[in-house]
Amino acid sequence: MPAAATVLTDRGRATRDRIVAAAATLIHERGVAGTSLDDVRAVTATSKSQLYHYFTDKSALVRAVIELQVDQVLTAQQPELGGATSMAGLRRWRDRLIALNEQDARGCPLGRLASELTDSDPAARAALTAGFARWQGRLATGLETMRGDGALGPGADPQALALGLLAAVQGGLLLAQATGSVAPLRTALDLALDSVEARTVPLAATRTPAGVDG
Repeated sequence: MPAAATVLTDRGRATRDRIVAAAATLIHERGVAGTSLDDVRAVTATSKSQLYHYFTDKSALVRAVIELQVDQVLTAQQPELGGATSMAGLRRWRDRLIALNEQDARGCPLGRLASELTDSDPAARAALTAGFARWQGRLATGLETMRGDGALGPGADPQALALGLLAAVQGGLLLAQATGSVAPLRTALDLALDSVEARTVPLAATRTPAGVDG
């Protein structure tokens, strides 16, 4: 039976989680190529047979790391990401991202993986693509709410706007990491949010004029 399909006990799940967490830290610091299974074994004090009990190979471990990092990246943006259902909410989310990256200038772990993973590991790249799609989907949900509330014009495409916001985040973070300043992230997000705001409907236009029956 493949390691990925193994039914885990509570103790086994805790051990697996500990291995994935340690691997995530090493990969964020050293990259995928710079992190070996022996490195992970040394940090977690696990044997080779124990490691292969949970992961069939390095690719399987990298996929588990991606899943963990996606969860961590999205969780770190809460509750602002879930509350990004208005321009004010989107700007609070923007402030949250900037604050997070002022604390940790190493950049987005997903963005770093994207620059490193190639077609030589299509399964890992597919997991990363799915992770970005989750992030885009969370943003699109908030923008769909805005359109449903009449705050976005009927021609606005929530998925396209969400993709633009996500691209601004990743591009801004890449430059922020290179320059050691969050200024590129701040600028990229502000420009992307200005683009969203340009597609909003003025509040007065969503109200029934005085003296006109609805």
